[in-house]
Amino acid sequence: LLLVVALVAAYAASMKPGDILSLVGAAFSLAASALFPALVLGVFWKRANQQGAIAGILAGSAMCIYYMLHTNPALGGSSANQWFQIAPISAGIFGVPIGFLSIAAVSLMTPKPDQRTQALVDHIRSP
Repeated sequence: LLLVVALVAAYAASMKPGDILSLVGAAFSLAASALFPALVLGVFWKRANQQGAIAGILAGSAMCIYYMLHTNPALGGSSANQWFQIAPISAGIFGVPIGFLSIAAVSLMTPKPDQRTQALVDHIRSP
């Protein structure tokens, strides 16, 4: 998997889709969309579970990637497709809420985490 990620990154860099600042901004936006909701709800909401976290990661990532692809001219999109004039590197503004909603919805539709998992969350939350 690491090799695949490295090859995709090398391919993306070879296409020179933008300057380094826009690439870093897009990477942070994608990381926030994928990971932030799962980290926050995983620690602070005891009802969050594995299925919800996976759904949130997939939904947040998909939303962020969709917005970037459809609004970034370097990736084949058009700046005319921007929502509320938000730049493609700020796609996390849409991905993060979708991630939170997905985690909440899927976690509520699936069984609660087991006692061992809840004990781990309690351990993480204590100083």
